Amino acid sequence: MASARAGRLSWVDIPLPLALLVLGLVGTRPAAENTGMPAPPLAYVLVAVAALGLLLWRVRPVWNLVVTVSAALLYLLLGYTYGPIMLTLAVAAFGAALWLPLRRAVAATGTVVVAAMTVEAIATVANGRPWSDFAVAAGLAIPAWLGIPAAVGVAIRIRRDAAAEVRAAEARRAVSEERLRLAQEVHDVAGHGFAVIAMQAGVALRLIDRDPAAAAAALVAIRDASRDALAGLRAEVEALRTGLAPADRGGEGPRRPQSGLADLPALVDRMRSAGLPVTLDGPPSGLDVAPAVDLAAYRIVQEALTNVLRHAGPRASAWVSLRVADGRLHIEIRDNGTGGRRDGRGAGAGHGLAGMRDRAASVGGVLTATPLDPAGFLVTASLPLSGEDGVT
Repeated sequence: MASARAGRLSWVDIPLPLALLVLGLVGTRPAAENTGMPAPPLAYVLVAVAALGLLLWRVRPVWNLVVTVSAALLYLLLGYTYGPIMLTLAVAAFGAALWLPLRRAVAATGTVVVAAMTVEAIATVANGRPWSDFAVAAGLAIPAWLGIPAAVGVAIRIRRDAAAEVRAAEARRAVSEERLRLAQEVHDVAGHGFAVIAMQAGVALRLIDRDPAAAAAALVAIRDASRDALAGLRAEVEALRTGLAPADRGGEGPRRPQSGLADLPALVDRMRSAGLPVTLDGPPSGLDVAPAVDLAAYRIVQEALTNVLRHAGPRASAWVSLRVADGRLHIEIRDNGTGGRRDGRGAGAGHGLAGMRDRAASVGGVLTATPLDPAGFLVTASLPLSGEDGVT
């Protein structure tokens, strides 16, 4: 809207009016001499007013239209020669279409066309010119002189607004994706931490009387899990408060610790201390993966083991295997639990499996999760090492 663009004049508003002012002052006299029509001092004053009115074409497009069109039409009404002042009239129509809302621009252009035809009719009668000249001016010259610049302005305006809408949509999508990513991070960090804490708390309650040392160890594990979960949540909250999108940081995201495959042994130790026997095979030594794949692989293993801890029953064990083949990282998490189904349609259904699938897809990978017969559950994921396959 025009009001949204209202503001102070800047240096970019000066060159065009200045050029038209010089052209008008220099070119009006030769134009008058060629047609034998007068060009008195008032003609130059009106040329100057029409040109200087264009200083407002961006910040006050309505005022620009009123000032420039009024000066130009008065110039024509007084019977002065056609000349450079007609350029200011065309530029004013272009500016109105470019900067005013579409309906107001069409109404303003139509008003100017009608006013110009009225002035031309009055000048035709006053100066005794043939009506054939008026017919040509009203039927062709005036609509073309004002309509074409206005149409060009409207076309540029529509294209500019469409591009702005595309940028706004992309920005909204980026914000939405970042929110979803942060929500998934919070879910994984908090869910894992709370699962470990709940399991260790149960262990401590069972052993506090008959094995104080083991209960104390469980409490230490609770403390460590709480610290880890709190540190992760603080990192995500800090990202929400101060983290900018990668484009705003020159390609860098928020600076915060990122978990990865190197942290899997510590994750497995926490699970074992919580009472879940876990066997870890891999990852291969010297494995070079993209940072996004590194994090996705860790979170997939973490969430799968958390689900085992929550839903597989007290006697469950888990096996984690990571291997590389054909440029992809293959992950397998298997358990022999007897808990309810964890395929998203029974016990354990929630955001965990959906989040794992989304993480795999975000780096161009795939993830499957299926119950085993007669008991247990299997989660498999295949991720490209580069994190580029299928990623847009």
